[in-house]
Amino acid sequence: MTQQTVQQPDSGEDFSRRFRNALGMFATGITVVTSRTPAGDPIGLTVNSFNSVSLDPPLIVWSLSNDLPSRPLFEGCEYYAINVLAEDQADLSQRFAGRMGEKFAGLEIDDGLGGVPLLKGCCARFVCRNTVRHAGGDHVLFVSEVVGFDRDERAPLLYFGGNYRRLAP
Repeated sequence: MTQQTVQQPDSGEDFSRRFRNALGMFATGITVVTSRTPAGDPIGLTVNSFNSVSLDPPLIVWSLSNDLPSRPLFEGCEYYAINVLAEDQADLSQRFAGRMGEKFAGLEIDDGLGGVPLLKGCCARFVCRNTVRHAGGDHVLFVSEVVGFDRDERAPLLYFGGNYRRLAP
């Protein structure tokens, strides 16, 4: 095993890139967080910063960049959904990762509590009450109560080292 020097925080783009690359060594699932605007329009974005917090009560956490225009919409919504993507849904991850365009065009969706859009074909879907938000550097952390969920026996879409991955058979 090669001994490596632990990088110390410094400033500059080089540090940010190295830090991001190191974080990329942690494999994650891919989710799409969905909700509705006050006008009732569906909104959604791709997120891989999703995790469980507590079983009793059922709580989850995810984070959202302060720079995204949809941040105030997610902060202000009463409910949102976490859609855990299946291995054949990389196209949905890409669709919702973009900042522009009609992300829901042509998609069939189910409606969850509060009318939140639920994507079809996912491994799991969690409907959450938007309860607590915390500042976290250049992101806002959402800690929310799960008020409903479902799951399907499908393999998940994974993200590792800057690429989509699949579980080995």
